[in-house]
Amino acid sequence: MSNKPKINIGLFGGTFDPIHIAHLIIAEFVCEAARLERLFFIPARIHPFKNNRQIGDSRHRAAMVRLAIRNNPHFAISEAELDKEGVSYTIDTVKLFRGEFPPESHELLFLMGADNLAKFREWKQPEELARLCRILVFGRPHANPLAPEDPLSAAFQYVETPLLEISSTGIRERVQQGRSIRYLVPAPVEAYIHKHSLYR
Repeated sequence: MSNKPKINIGLFGGTFDPIHIAHLIIAEFVCEAARLERLFFIPARIHPFKNNRQIGDSRHRAAMVRLAIRNNPHFAISEAELDKEGVSYTIDTVKLFRGEFPPESHELLFLMGADNLAKFREWKQPEELARLCRILVFGRPHANPLAPEDPLSAAFQYVETPLLEISSTGIRERVQQGRSIRYLVPAPVEAYIHKHSLYR
């Protein structure tokens, strides 16, 4: 049996419509805190908890993620959920990654915002998800964690990150209103949005 330490792989899901500075800052803080070798941004095709009629074209969302992360050697994009028909369930994505990164040599760490913690038991197969990966909860350090007696609580680890009031919804609204989004998104993403007349 090898005594080599396991390689930590991070999974960061979301619609990324568009990806913005807060996403990147959170990813960088978590990458450092959890010593991630690689962090995959995973744009969702059909989000189980959002109005999907309002989600932008997956081709554009993926392109903006690529532009945003291209200069960070620890960041990568996975189009696993975009290539799959139907709703993007986290458990299915984690199983896919587990097949590529076996537990003997890799640990999977799924990033989740603290505001999603209260709904975690509504997710598909939460117990199985907690078994297959460790869950890194970021932001809002005073959010109520799971009760210590909850059998799922051992799967969660809390990472403190900056609390930036930036949202993709707010960015889309500013574009619609003809207002600046400079510094809210990376410059190449801003240029892409204007070039392709997104969110107008």
